[in-house]
Amino acid sequence: MNTVLSRANSLFAFSLSVMAALTFGCFVTTAFKDRRVPVDVHVSKVMLKNVDDFTGPRERSDLGFITFDLSADILLEYCYSKLHVLHSTYFTGKWCLNQVLNLRDMKSKYFFFDDGNGLRANKNITLTLSWNVVPNAGVLPLVAGSGQVSLPFPEAYETTKSY
Repeated sequence: MNTVLSRANSLFAFSLSVMAALTFGCFVTTAFKDRRVPVDVHVSKVMLKNVDDFTGPRERSDLGFITFDLSADILLEYCYSKLHVLHSTYFTGKWCLNQVLNLRDMKSKYFFFDDGNGLRANKNITLTLSWNVVPNAGVLPLVAGSGQVSLPFPEAYETTKSY
């Protein structure tokens, strides 16, 4: 005859199997959904400064700020998305790939900082919107919007007036 522990073990194993099957069903229903949305990014102002780097003797680095407009219909994705990030990529001779993270706002919260002078007169700074989708089960995908904008940085530095 089956003991109480044997019956409890069977009930627990069956319940765990059912929950695993339901979790897999949740994963399958959302894993292959295309979550890209159209994104429109418009940059209205780019400012570039040359500042002290403090990593070496008399080193100077580029510091850039942008002001941008962003429009994207992410209302349906917002329920599942936890991070809305505008990031940019640019290539310099010293480093292969550089990325700067900006929160979705009218002005960039974080500045562009390059170890050296890779931002000055760089003609191909690309801004794209991407976000992480937090699923019920499965992988955590990074989804990129279907729009992007490329912009040049100025050839001259802004000067700061001191009074």
